Amino acid sequence: MDVLLAEQEKMFQRQMRDFVENEIAPFADEWDERNELAIEAFYKMKDVGLTGLTIPEQYGGQGGSFIDAYLASIELARASISVASIFGTHVGLALSGLHHFGNEEQRQKFVVPAAKGEKLCAYGLTEREASSDISRMSTVARREGDEWIINGAKCFISNGDKADIVLTFATVDKQLGSKGITAFVIEKGMPGFSVGKVEDKLGIRAESAAELIFDDVRVPADNQIGEVGKGMRIALSILDEGRLDVAGQGVGVASAALDAAIAYAKQRHQFGQPISEFQGIQWMLVDMANEVDAAWLMGYRAARIADSGERFTKEVAQAKLYAANAAMDVVRKSLQIHGGYGYMKDLPIERYYRDAKILEIYEGTSEVQRLVIARALLS
Repeated sequence: MDVLLAEQEKMFQRQMRDFVENEIAPFADEWDERNELAIEAFYKMKDVGLTGLTIPEQYGGQGGSFIDAYLASIELARASISVASIFGTHVGLALSGLHHFGNEEQRQKFVVPAAKGEKLCAYGLTEREASSDISRMSTVARREGDEWIINGAKCFISNGDKADIVLTFATVDKQLGSKGITAFVIEKGMPGFSVGKVEDKLGIRAESAAELIFDDVRVPADNQIGEVGKGMRIALSILDEGRLDVAGQGVGVASAALDAAIAYAKQRHQFGQPISEFQGIQWMLVDMANEVDAAWLMGYRAARIADSGERFTKEVAQAKLYAANAAMDVVRKSLQIHGGYGYMKDLPIERYYRDAKILEIYEGTSEVQRLVIARALLS
């Protein structure tokens, strides 16, 4: 697929691969076993400029493209979907949203330090009773003078327990549905803002999923992002970029699983020959390779459209849906090729298998992606 990349993009891809092989992959299993957000990974990404990859240089970033972000997600996920998720949540969701929809003062206050990696960001949208249907949001904001008073809770928030800045959504009036949703920045240490339960998850255990609680949190009016009632549009626009990151995660973990299966099939002998000589194994590998390549191409198309400035909602939904399905299938087949060894924690296939499932769930379930695609086709 490198033939489709410009020389600068190929160079960035190589740099990412070297960084991941030296600074992420050796620690991925250790971070997974520790079962808490791998803040060390964030600091490592800070050191090489990834924490502001797509943010303009004038705001502390690297001025990278959507293609760059896509390639970064793939390479990070080759070693750890958890680390790719930390990156994607910080840059692709929260920080991107603050840059696109914040005013100049807010960019200087929030975007610059976060892009430099001095502050970690989270994206507070999901609620227990309003996950896919965010119009039913129950977190409320009430204006009082020069402040907003926010009450409610969010759940499953990636980076949530360690975040310094949370781009949060609340409704100013539940009766207004989606037209009441408004975006705010909640800062660590604000009175009334606390972290509740941090979930014990099946996979991506080096990334956190936290409950965030708002109990009469007084938020300065200057922390309101965009116009009152325009939060739904902001949230959905940001999710498109987040879905591109998840598509990259799917390609990354599937690529790693395919590489592991090929290597194992060549060295594992049964009945007097490498199992790679058996047609059944060969055909499994062929199907896996086809899925990886197709997923890569769909994500590549979405990223190119995004870089052109055109709307890419349908294409990124297709990429996310396909990559999530491909990752689950390729990892499952890789584990099968590894046999009993693949089921053991001695090899990373077991972790890939646990991690891959989240791709069908977060940033919009696979079912939600089908709804998005169907609406686009029928509009």
